[in-house]
Amino acid sequence: MNWINKVTPPGLKTMLTKRDTPDDLWVKCPLSGELVYKTDLEENWHVTPAGAHLRISPRTRFRLLFDDERWEPIELPGVAMDPLKFKDDKPYPARLKAAKAKIAAREKKETEGGGAPLLQDDCMVAAYGKIGGVPAVVLVQDFAFMGGSLGMAAGEGFITAAHMALARKAAFVVCTASGGARMQEGTLSLMQMPRTTLAINELGEAKLPYVVVLTDPTSGGVSASYAMLGDVHIAEPGAMIAFSGPRVIEQTIRESLPKGFQRSEFLREKGQVDIVVDRRKMKDTLSRVLSMLMPKSRRASDSMPASLNPPKTHVAKGKTD
Repeated sequence: MNWINKVTPPGLKTMLTKRDTPDDLWVKCPLSGELVYKTDLEENWHVTPAGAHLRISPRTRFRLLFDDERWEPIELPGVAMDPLKFKDDKPYPARLKAAKAKIAAREKKETEGGGAPLLQDDCMVAAYGKIGGVPAVVLVQDFAFMGGSLGMAAGEGFITAAHMALARKAAFVVCTASGGARMQEGTLSLMQMPRTTLAINELGEAKLPYVVVLTDPTSGGVSASYAMLGDVHIAEPGAMIAFSGPRVIEQTIRESLPKGFQRSEFLREKGQVDIVVDRRKMKDTLSRVLSMLMPKSRRASDSMPASLNPPKTHVAKGKTD
């Protein structure tokens, strides 16, 4: 027992006792370096006061985009888990298991206040609902799952979601976030690039809108395929959109790159991106775009299935519907 314990009154001892605090109570802004209270960040759709757009989960993305935060989850098909029997410092199945556990823990935390189900087994998550009254299938690429890498499961998920949009005569919106193809699946992952392109062609033949929302980062085989084949490309501010990263390019050409190179604002100036919009205004922008691309007769005749009429998919703590 040290001397301060001998002279400190019992009541003061209680006040001085170290209390447990959450490890993630504050989040550091990557632009300004300031600490932002996590609750404030969540209420602001994970956009910091300095304007940094932090990465968000598929559930948060669905809440942001769908009317009344309601949606119908779409089940995506399973694929062979380890077709090449790939192993580096650990087996590929072990990496998949760890990624799924990470996603399950996040989902449990995000649904503490209530929430509609999500069906996620890989990096792709899809759902059907309305955006500004326009029926739409939204496919979100989850960077938290092995860097959103494009593999067989992601390719099958994309094609399934596109075919669902075709079946329901709905718009197809894809929110990209990926480091590229999944190395553990080799050429099989690269084959998803032409397969997804064929699905996009089917949407074009049916005259259904295909809109891409580019988020940070979108690179590799994803940027070389479906991410750049949309009818309209909308990007979040500051998102890196590229094939190869700036460090690789600088080492190859041995020259410094222009300021802001490969960022969404730079690509808008060069004509590769149509619109750069703050995440908090994304739904309004997307609603206007879809309303122009989707026939009015289709919007008027659409009737939402009963599965989209439960209580709100997200209930803030301390509030009830």
